[in-house]
Amino acid sequence: MSNTKSSVTTPSIVTDFKEITKMGLSLSVVFSSIAGYLLGAQTISFSSLVLLSFGGYFMVGASNAYNQIIERDLDALMDRTKNRPIPAGRMSVNTAFIIATSFTILGLITLYIINPKTAMWGAISIFIYTCVYTPLKTKTALSVFVGALPGAIPFMLGWVAARNDFGIEPGTLFAIQFFWQFPHFWSIGWFLFDDYKKGGFFMLPTGKPDKGTAVQIILYSIWTVLASIIPVFGFTGDLKLSIVGAVVVFLLGMVMMFYAFKLFKERTKKAAKELMLSSVFYITMLQIVYVADKFLT
Repeated sequence: MSNTKSSVTTPSIVTDFKEITKMGLSLSVVFSSIAGYLLGAQTISFSSLVLLSFGGYFMVGASNAYNQIIERDLDALMDRTKNRPIPAGRMSVNTAFIIATSFTILGLITLYIINPKTAMWGAISIFIYTCVYTPLKTKTALSVFVGALPGAIPFMLGWVAARNDFGIEPGTLFAIQFFWQFPHFWSIGWFLFDDYKKGGFFMLPTGKPDKGTAVQIILYSIWTVLASIIPVFGFTGDLKLSIVGAVVVFLLGMVMMFYAFKLFKERTKKAAKELMLSSVFYITMLQIVYVADKFLT
């Protein structure tokens, strides 16, 4: 009894809160949203940036909490997730639900203060992720396609927050992050294939880590790079990219392509993990390059 009491410490509560909201993932989403905002902003509003940061975190945190509530029994079967707060018994479903619901309400209110369109896209994101993507993960590999929809919204959301409008510019930002989702999540599905299999999740397009999956990863990597340099041609309205910026983005894309072809050649978990890491590096640096290109050229 004394051991149980001593385990419920402030550090463990903070850690469980970070895990139930997936703080690392949530902060990366906030980063994408801020990048999109800076690209769209004609005049930067500090208050809007703060609201977007908190609202973005609330919405993603809520999605992750709902996801862990729904998948708690499956999470208990997988090594990478069995120590999450709910399956490990450190947090009740009711507590997680209160966190998720509170974050949803706070997120919608915060984003609505910026403008209604931003709140609408935030609501669409959490609905698709929770009510469509999560249930489909044990049914079909097409779940990755569905999950790529809310996953691509953050970059676009920032622009909508800045302009209160949806057009070719945020649509392009959406396309970049949409195509990027496939090599990123398929590489995760590859090196965690055995663990996902324990939970009954279908993450790879062919159902297994094989040559067919590797080919599709290469194809979607190509689409990602092509979508990323489109603004240099002047077809995307106010979203522009200089020739220098496009060259840098293209070279970054070639790094990711190198690891995609390496996975095709080796078809190992190690190669898949390297591709995953390179994809994270790519999307992060792309957003930095886009923002720097706007303000420095």
